[in-house]
Amino acid sequence: MAQLSDDTFAFGGDLMRIEEGLALVADRVPAVGESEVVRLTGADGRVLAVDLAAPVDLPAFDNSAVDGYAVAHAALVPGGETVLPVVGRIAAGHGAGHAAGQGVAVRIFTGAPMPAGCDTVFMQEDVRLLDDGRVGLPPGLKPGANARPKGEDIARGAPALPAGRRLDPRDVALLGALGVAEVTVHRRPRVAVFSTGDEILEPGVALAPASLYDSNRFSLMAMLRRAGCEVTDLGILKDEVGETAERIRAAARGHDLVVTSGGVSTGEEDHVRAALARHGSLVFWRLAIKPGRPVAMGVIEGTPFVGLPGNPVAVFVTWAHVLRPLVMKLAGTAAAPVVPQRVTADFAYKKKVGRREYVRVSLELRDGRPVAVKYPVDGAGVVTSLTRTDGLVELPEACTGLAPGEEVAFLDYRLIL
Repeated sequence: MAQLSDDTFAFGGDLMRIEEGLALVADRVPAVGESEVVRLTGADGRVLAVDLAAPVDLPAFDNSAVDGYAVAHAALVPGGETVLPVVGRIAAGHGAGHAAGQGVAVRIFTGAPMPAGCDTVFMQEDVRLLDDGRVGLPPGLKPGANARPKGEDIARGAPALPAGRRLDPRDVALLGALGVAEVTVHRRPRVAVFSTGDEILEPGVALAPASLYDSNRFSLMAMLRRAGCEVTDLGILKDEVGETAERIRAAARGHDLVVTSGGVSTGEEDHVRAALARHGSLVFWRLAIKPGRPVAMGVIEGTPFVGLPGNPVAVFVTWAHVLRPLVMKLAGTAAAPVVPQRVTADFAYKKKVGRREYVRVSLELRDGRPVAVKYPVDGAGVVTSLTRTDGLVELPEACTGLAPGEEVAFLDYRLIL
C-alpha cells in the first residue's frame, strides 16, 4: 500500500484550475504497489503491471485469408487467364502436405497453412472451374494476395501490450490469440466510502422530519466499482468529531483511499475537517469549476483522503475531474481522456470569467445535427437533472456567456462513467 506524505496535495494558489489538480495527482500519487496474476477470463478491466511481449508469431504460420486456390504467382500468365491442375486440398487445422511447386493449384480454405512454393490465393468465386478438374485463374491479382504471412499481425518478441494499460475486450482477444492464459496485473485499489451528516438516512428506513435519503454514497460506490476498485461501504458518519476521526482513521489503515461526501466545509456542523486534523493533514482545493468548487484533499497516516461536496451533481462533476483520475492513478494507469463532441446550443447562458462551468443538457437531432437542450432546473442538488439528461456542456474559463446557435463542447455521461 502506497504511503503519502502529509503535504502531498498542498497547493499554494487561490482558485485551482482543473489541469493543475490533475498535474498534482499525476505527479504525487503512486500506483498501488502490489500485483497479482489473473486468468485471461478475469483480465477485462484490469491494469497490466508489466510490459507484455508476444510469446509467439501471430499468425504462427503462413496461411490463407480466404477459401480458394493457392498458387505460385510466378507461374501465372501475364495479362491473360492461367489454367492449372488442382493437385491437393488443405483444410484449416490440417498440415500443408508436400510442396506444391509451380504450375499447379491447391484447393485451400480460410486459416489453412499455405503449401510450400505457393504465395498467392485466388478467391473461389473468382475462378473458373473446368470439367476436367482444372481451374481457370483470371489475370490482375497481385503477388501475395489473400495470403497472411507468419508474424504479419505481430512478430514473436515484439511489444504486444504496455504496462499501465487497462485491458478491454480488444486486448483480451489479442492475449488469447497469442496463447497467453495468465497476466500480471495491479491489485485493485481498495476504497472506503462514507457519507456524512445527521440528516442523512439509509434508503429503506422511514423518512424522518428534516432528513434526506443517502444518494451520494451509492453513486460513488457504483462509479468506483466501474473504475475497477474494491469498495467497502462504511455507511453514514454522524456529525460528531471524535467518532468521525476514529472511523476515518480505521478505514485508512486497510484501504488505499478514503472518500466522503459532505461535511467538509467550514460550518459548525461540518466535522470532517476537524476529524482529519487529529490524524493527518487536510488541504482544501477551491477548484475553478461549477458545480463542485470545494474539494478536500488530505492524507491520513499515509493514505489519501478525498472529501467531495454534498450535492449530488457536484459529486458527479468532481468525480469526473478529481476522483476518477486519482483512482486511475492508484490503479496503475491514467484516466482515458474525455474528448468532447461539438454540438449546437439552443439556449442562452451567462457565467463569470475564471471558472469552468458544466451545464446539464439533453441531446437532440434536428435536421441531422446534434443540438444541446438545457435542463430547466439548475440546482446542484437536483438528481433528476442527471437522470433526464445525456451529458454536460463545458463552458471554458474565458467564456462569459452563450447565445442560442453557438457551437459548444458536449461531454457524454457514458465517457465519464
